[in-house]
Amino acid sequence: MTTDREGDQLLVERVQAGERQAFDLLVSKYQRRLMRLVSRIVHDPAEAEDVVQETFIKAFRALRHFRGDAAFYTWLYRIGINTAKNFLVNQGRRPPTSSEPDVEQAGQGENDALRDINTPESMLASKQIAQTVNEAMDALPLDLRTAIVLREIEGLSYEEISAIMGCPIGTVRSRIFRAREVIAEKLRPLLDMPVDKRW
Repeated sequence: MTTDREGDQLLVERVQAGERQAFDLLVSKYQRRLMRLVSRIVHDPAEAEDVVQETFIKAFRALRHFRGDAAFYTWLYRIGINTAKNFLVNQGRRPPTSSEPDVEQAGQGENDALRDINTPESMLASKQIAQTVNEAMDALPLDLRTAIVLREIEGLSYEEISAIMGCPIGTVRSRIFRAREVIAEKLRPLLDMPVDKRW
């Protein structure tokens, strides 16, 4: 039995050997996940589909150079994020970023706030909470939004996010911490949380 990464690597090797159908299997496996990620960067669904398609085209063309140093999906997500950023720039829509030092102190511990909001009280307002979370995430600077989506929606580790985003783990932790703080602030009125209460 092979791991997910080993299975992907076998498919990549089949593509590199000239078997195009193997790439179709990779597309099928990652298309929805990549669309979910790209949609958080490029908000228009039709434009997001174009970016995802362009990402797979770029990945296919570059696949002969893929050596397997990183997992295939890490490599693919990085191409997707860069393609989405470039799309926004080419459309004259500068991707929002945040200025931040590479700090290790912020968000040292695992903080699973977004996973633990389903209390009995909050379930009554789950639609409003989901809408508030989505609006808060969409308003985040691109680097914070990308980090929180990769962590909370895609379930990737800090190491994987670091590889995808091309930044140190400390920066990933800081971005996720800051994104969670912004989202928590937006949720606080809905959950009737005191200002000094931390997740």
